[in-house]
Amino acid sequence: MSETLTARATFAFLAGVLRPIMNALMSKDWRGLEKLPEGGFIAVPNHCTELDPVAVGHMLYSNKRPPHFLAKAGLFDVPVFGKLLRSCKQIPVERTGVGANGSLTVAQEVVDGGGSIVIFPEGTLTRDPDLWPMKGKTGAARLALQTGVPVVPIAQWGAHEVFPRYGKRLHVFPRKTSRVLVGDPVDLSEFQGRPMDKATLTAATEKIMDAITVLLEELRGEKAPEERWDPAQHGQSAHGRVGDRGENQRATKPGATE
Repeated sequence: MSETLTARATFAFLAGVLRPIMNALMSKDWRGLEKLPEGGFIAVPNHCTELDPVAVGHMLYSNKRPPHFLAKAGLFDVPVFGKLLRSCKQIPVERTGVGANGSLTVAQEVVDGGGSIVIFPEGTLTRDPDLWPMKGKTGAARLALQTGVPVVPIAQWGAHEVFPRYGKRLHVFPRKTSRVLVGDPVDLSEFQGRPMDKATLTAATEKIMDAITVLLEELRGEKAPEERWDPAQHGQSAHGRVGDRGENQRATKPGATE
């Protein structure tokens, strides 16, 4: 793993703070770890709760794959916190022009150095009432096709029991279990060489989401709904909070209020 001295020191500091907390909160049931590539890769987990980045990062760092998350560019301007993000080479997400190219440049440096990039392809916490993966955004597929690095699907379950989606407090007792299942890299070879248009990116994203969903079905021991939840079809915004289970089920028409 080709991390800079500064990045290694920052990761070690953060791990020294967060790992004891996670170990106290949750036991570990991590499977498929042998499928984590030795070189650079893109990790694509499902997203149920705000605690997911810590849970996924804990698993990756413990397996000597320091995680690099895509983070909102504005976070890098926050005093102290922004410096920590830059020190361990987290990736600012810019949406336009030169900024977007800059994000890709940093991502390329990370994977070239053997690092892991973590992208939650849903883009935000799932809106599915039963916490199944919802319709994905195309960012992970785009980065994978542009860089040619492996895309590793990861299903994780349990962090939502410690800190429920949109929760206000930790549920410490009884002690919960962090369950993680790593899958084989998603085969995106059929999309190589094709135009990077909406049809290609959507199809590649669907393949990624299918792989994550199959893994989560195994973890949960049940089948996901046949139709993946699409916020647009339920009158929900792409970002921000949604209501509780009842609200999600009632907002079934495009344009319905939350």
